Amino acid sequence: MTKILVTGGTGTLGRLVTERLRADGHEVRVLSRHAQPYAVDLRKGGPGLDAAMDGVDTVVHCASSPNGGDEEAAAHLIAAARRGGVRHLVYISIVGVDRVPFGYYKSKLAVERLVEESGLGWTVLRATQFHDLLVRVLGILSKSPVLLLPAHVKDQPIEVAEVADRLAELALGSPAGRVEDMGGPEVRTFDSLARAYLKATGRRRLVLRVPLRGKAYEAFRSGGHLAPEHVVGKGTFEEYLGRRVGGG
Repeated sequence: MTKILVTGGTGTLGRLVTERLRADGHEVRVLSRHAQPYAVDLRKGGPGLDAAMDGVDTVVHCASSPNGGDEEAAAHLIAAARRGGVRHLVYISIVGVDRVPFGYYKSKLAVERLVEESGLGWTVLRATQFHDLLVRVLGILSKSPVLLLPAHVKDQPIEVAEVADRLAELALGSPAGRVEDMGGPEVRTFDSLARAYLKATGRRRLVLRVPLRGKAYEAFRSGGHLAPEHVVGKGTFEEYLGRRVGGG
């Protein structure tokens, strides 16, 4: 039995990773800002982090925030992992962090480099965007009677449960470095995904595609965040919507 620490273990991905590892009989500690007994703000570190790391063999680092602080959090986590003698650090990143000059992506890439240079055994998995995130974004955009979308942008959403399965598998293996990316089953235009969301939720909105400017938009438009050569996901966006909207 392996003792594993999952950061962000109450979040969308971390919760599922925790469930899968526990179902396989492993002892899993959940670390987040509010989860007792290991309630720690990684951005600040502190003695609670060392206590959470005591005796841990593997860390699965799922905690992340688009609001900043990921690099500080990773630095504190890595330092504690070194002190605790952790054997394996697994990190979940995003496809395209090295190709899209978007602020959050830059932070994720910086964390990747910290992990690689940590001196620990490490594994990094990049995945495309989760269905859950796409639905949250479309939910916000559709509050207006006109749904404005970035023109000529595609997406390749993936089922978060599939990524959780892969992370759990990697956590139980040996450090593997950068492993193959995980992409969703379909590369879709953003407006086709938006129309599927509107149909599933029974909303009627005018959909307009708006051209934007900037290096990040150009990188998204050129597909820097996609992994068409790594179509490994099975669950489609429509299937996800059917479960979510249908309450399944």
